[in-house]
Amino acid sequence: MQIPAADSATAAAVREKPALQRGELSALDDATLRAALRRMHLIRKFEEVAEQSYMRGLVHGTMHLSIGQEASAVGSTLHLRPDDYILSTHRGHGHCIAKGADPARMLAEFFGKETGYCRGRGGSMHIADLTTGNLGANGIVAGGLPIAVGVGMSIKAQKQSRVCMVFFGDGAANEGAFHESLNMAAIWKLPVVFLCENNKYGMSMDIANAMAVANVADRASAYGTRGITVDGNDLPAVAAAAKIAIDQARQGDGPTLLECKTYRLRGHSKSDRNLYRTKDEIEAWRQRDPIRRLQDELVAQQRIEARELAAIEQGAQHEIEEALEFAKSSADPDPAQLTRDVYAG
Repeated sequence: MQIPAADSATAAAVREKPALQRGELSALDDATLRAALRRMHLIRKFEEVAEQSYMRGLVHGTMHLSIGQEASAVGSTLHLRPDDYILSTHRGHGHCIAKGADPARMLAEFFGKETGYCRGRGGSMHIADLTTGNLGANGIVAGGLPIAVGVGMSIKAQKQSRVCMVFFGDGAANEGAFHESLNMAAIWKLPVVFLCENNKYGMSMDIANAMAVANVADRASAYGTRGITVDGNDLPAVAAAAKIAIDQARQGDGPTLLECKTYRLRGHSKSDRNLYRTKDEIEAWRQRDPIRRLQDELVAQQRIEARELAAIEQGAQHEIEEALEFAKSSADPDPAQLTRDVYAG
């Protein structure tokens, strides 16, 4: 795996996991790889359109983009079943699309439209789609982890074979909710996959200044459960690691702390001036673009032809363009219905 020399922690983490070898790519059939690549393109183009819409004043509030983290979102969910659950974060657009959400309804939500997933009330950080098992994003750092424990308890109490995967960032790994959730899930062997997307920065602080251990996943041993660290920009590697965690959770063997080392190419949010990162660092990670890496490997191994790659990307672009038009043309909510859905019943 090609890893920038400056990012020695990632390099060491990947080398420490000899069980995840390059057979990961051959374990995925061509149809699965095509579908995964299409979803990665959908996420990238969705985020780009969302960013452009924000810059044009069409979207209000703030926004947290996951450009550069597509392999983590798609690879980790590749082996989840439709009836499995996910819980997401403030940087959750990619997770939502990876689990099967409709980009048109997502953009409509961004635009505050009645056709949005939350009827325009939730916006960027609070999309939920129960039909695909997405129990919702959470604007509170580490806020989804205790909820995942509750979901895991429900699954176990009902003797279901479902799994709950909860996404969080490296910044959340220093919250009390992280430690409490890992501990409880390990004690009760709950079917939860704790998916840490370590993009190196908690807001503007380098993870190396906030944590003494090399990897977030190293903390799993303190709770008597499994920890796996993987290159989060390598889709087949993420999918292989996630499959191990998902299978073990489904079999009743308890939780796994899976850490995907990745990188956000944009700032923390749209108000981030990016003064804490060097251009060289950003460019080094740009060279590890997860979409380009997967495409290059598929072509090199003759799994897919270049012209088909272009068709997949064009198809994703067309879908996002249609989604944008849907969002723009959708009706605004009726002010008379302002308090609808505030109270149950």
